[in-house]
Amino acid sequence: MADNENSESTNTPYSSGTSRRRALQALAASAGGAALAVGMGAGTARATDTDGVRTYVLVHGTHSAAAFWTAIGRELALRGHRVVAVDQPLHGTGKFIPKAYQAQNLRALATEPSPVAALTLDDFERRVTAAVRRAARLDGPVILVGHSMGGLSVSRVADAVPELLAHICYMAAFCPSRSMPSLNDCASSPEGQHAITPLDQIIGDPAKLGVLRLNWRTADRRDLAVFKEMICEDYPDAEFLRVLEGMQTDESMTAYGDRAVGRAATWGRIPRTYLRFGKDKTLATQLQDRMIAEADELTPHNRFTVHDFPNAGHMGPSDPARVTDVLHGLPL
Repeated sequence: MADNENSESTNTPYSSGTSRRRALQALAASAGGAALAVGMGAGTARATDTDGVRTYVLVHGTHSAAAFWTAIGRELALRGHRVVAVDQPLHGTGKFIPKAYQAQNLRALATEPSPVAALTLDDFERRVTAAVRRAARLDGPVILVGHSMGGLSVSRVADAVPELLAHICYMAAFCPSRSMPSLNDCASSPEGQHAITPLDQIIGDPAKLGVLRLNWRTADRRDLAVFKEMICEDYPDAEFLRVLEGMQTDESMTAYGDRAVGRAATWGRIPRTYLRFGKDKTLATQLQDRMIAEADELTPHNRFTVHDFPNAGHMGPSDPARVTDVLHGLPL
C-alpha cells in the first residue's frame, strides 16, 4: 500500500423545523452512494472452499445502488472470488427517478411524491437476507460487507441468519448500539456532529415527503463543493462527477429511524471487521470510533478487527486494490 494510505489492524415524528436538520444529520450515510467504490469482507463457519474461493455479498449505502461496488467487485472477481452486489428495493436498476429531477424543475421537485417513502429497514433486510440465503445455499457461509447505511442491513441480517455468515464487515458504515439504536441516533450523537450536514442542499420538507431528497445534478458551485467535501474531496473533479452520476435523489426517512442493533447471541458471535476512514466527513471518524468501542463492550470476547486508512474520505482510497488487498487477505 502507498505510504499515505497505510492500513494497520488493531483489535480494538419530525416537525418542519427539525426534520431538515435531522434528515441532514442522517446524511451521515448519504454519500454511501456512488458509481466508484472500495469494499470490504471477511470469515462463524467457512466462507471458502478448499480452492480458496470466497463468496462476498456487498450492500450499498443510502442514495446508492449495487453499481457502487463495481470497482471492488471486479477486483475480487479477478482474484477468483464470487461476488454478489445487492440493489436495495427501489434502488439501482429499479430506482425511482422523480420526473421533476429529470427536468431539473426544483419547484416541482420539492413536492413530487416518492414511493421510496414507504420503504422500511425491514424491506432492506429482507432483500439482503434473500441474497445471503441464495449465495449460502450454493457456496456455504458468506462474507457480508456494508458501506455507510449498508451497515444497518449487515447488523440486521447478522441477527436474522448468523449461521449463514462467516464474517461481517463495516466499511465506514453505521453499526448502531444500545445507546444509539438507529442511524438517526448515531448521526445526532455528539460524535456524529463532526460530520458535514449541508442543510441548504436538501430539497423539500422530509417530514412531508417521507424521504431525504437531494439534487445531485445541481449546477450550483456551492452545492457541488459541499457534496465533494462530504464524499471524496481528494478525488479529481472528473471522478467526483462520475460519483454523482451514480447517486439517486431519495432515501427513506423511516429507514433512517428504524432500529438496527446487533444482539450478542447472534450478531455478536460472528467475526467482524471495521474499515476506519480517517478523513471521513460524512460518517465522522469520531462516530466510527464510538460505534467500534460500544460494539466491543457488548462482546468483549469477540471484538472488531480494525483496519485504519488515516487519509481516506468517505469513498475510501481511490485505488480499490488497496482495500481489496485487505479483503482478500482476511483470515477465515
